[in-house]
Amino acid sequence: MAVQMSCLSFRQPYAGLVLDGVKTLETRWRPLLTPLENQTLAIHVAWRDWEGDEWRAVLSGRMAMSAEEIGALLESGERFGRGVVAGLVDVGRTWQCPASLEGEELEQLERSAILIGLLEKHVTDLLNPRWLKRPLSTRGGRDIWSVDIPVDMLP
Repeated sequence: MAVQMSCLSFRQPYAGLVLDGVKTLETRWRPLLTPLENQTLAIHVAWRDWEGDEWRAVLSGRMAMSAEEIGALLESGERFGRGVVAGLVDVGRTWQCPASLEGEELEQLERSAILIGLLEKHVTDLLNPRWLKRPLSTRGGRDIWSVDIPVDMLP
């Protein structure tokens, strides 16, 4: 028996950061996750890495993590490998980050998103992250796609 869920692919290190509860905001240029508010979203770990290292600047700078702490987070995020559905997260509300936001309020959002440059992006709360009991190997899809997760894999 399986449960069908909406799924979204994340590149590393973001997939692991979401499932480890470090990244609590997802940002997009369009309100992709709005229809999923108050629903559970499956997290797929893409094969490719995120291009750019602004995530490292946020973790080491704004969040004051040591190289060892960052290394442990990256290792944790790779526990199931790539090309798998690795966990679940609950989708909260989506809103558009104002172009005029600045200072501590903007920095807090950037820490939660593990990303710099959020102005005018659509920001979605990610809540209650949890890893599956084991990975589900499957091809990713574009935007939001559906996946059947066996019940015995659910946390």
